Amino acid sequence: MEICYLIAFPDTEKKTAPRKESISGLKDAPYFQPVDIDLISLGDETIVIEGHAVSVIRHQYDEYVQMIEARFALKNPFDPSALQERSKIENSLQSKYVPVEHRQSGLFEEYTILLVDGARPAPDKWIDKNELEISRFIRSQRDTLDKIEIDEILMSRTRYSAVELTLVDWEGAVIIAPNADYQSDIVLLKIGNYQLLRYRMLDQSIEIMLDKINESFFENKRRPRATRGLIRQIVEHKLEVMLDFERTEQNLLLIGDWYTAKLYEAIQSEFYLKDWKESLRTKLDNLESIVQTIKDNLFVSWENLMDRVQLALWLFMLFGYLYLYFLDAGWIVIPTN
Repeated sequence: MEICYLIAFPDTEKKTAPRKESISGLKDAPYFQPVDIDLISLGDETIVIEGHAVSVIRHQYDEYVQMIEARFALKNPFDPSALQERSKIENSLQSKYVPVEHRQSGLFEEYTILLVDGARPAPDKWIDKNELEISRFIRSQRDTLDKIEIDEILMSRTRYSAVELTLVDWEGAVIIAPNADYQSDIVLLKIGNYQLLRYRMLDQSIEIMLDKINESFFENKRRPRATRGLIRQIVEHKLEVMLDFERTEQNLLLIGDWYTAKLYEAIQSEFYLKDWKESLRTKLDNLESIVQTIKDNLFVSWENLMDRVQLALWLFMLFGYLYLYFLDAGWIVIPTN
């Protein structure tokens, strides 16, 4: 059995490539592919970690996210000692490829896939026979899991044929396929992790914007009055976030064939992608209301200022008129030298 370890982290550095690639390798050549997800190959290499040869392939997705696909073999991944060995390899890969700021903030995704080249007597029976070991592998736990937890972990299964099965959980997956035909399912799991990280990145952008609004307009007692420049910056940032959100949605209007669509639906469910989408949409709506309120207050403040300026001008003209009237009536005498 082989381990496929995925890491996704923000990467906005512009990369150059002869041409951009597109997502490919899905089963049965679906009649339309995931739209507008551009890939830039960042190369591949083989490194040695803890005595294991690890094959690493790196891509940049849409100039937003770097995706690492690392593969290595373990003789018995279900053995308790293999858990510690696997953890060391995965931690080393994180340290090598994920920038420190993302490791410290936790703004990255990791996902472990067990690749099984055939299972006897049948995939479902093999999973049921090894349910405890598989559950521990997926959740990276040595502790005993109760029956309810095991059933939840092993619930989401998608079958392509009688001998092919993919089990998806939010922390890991198992792909059973003869002749090592794993790549199609790995492609979809990578897309799912990419979309999840993009939602998290958008959520962070909204939170940063809300913090800026709170700091600029509510926290500082001696804050300057709202200015059109500051409002314009907030609106521009909000527009960028909204465009990114819509682009993320359009990028992932999958997928043509029945199996790929069914598997991606399972991935969306296990990764809570629809919940993330609704949460972000609600935050964007709330942000729109906050920005509109600030703009309305700015408009009211501007009107009040204009009213005060107009009143001051009228008072100045009135005093000037009274001065000239009294001067003409001789009530005011201007001293002369």
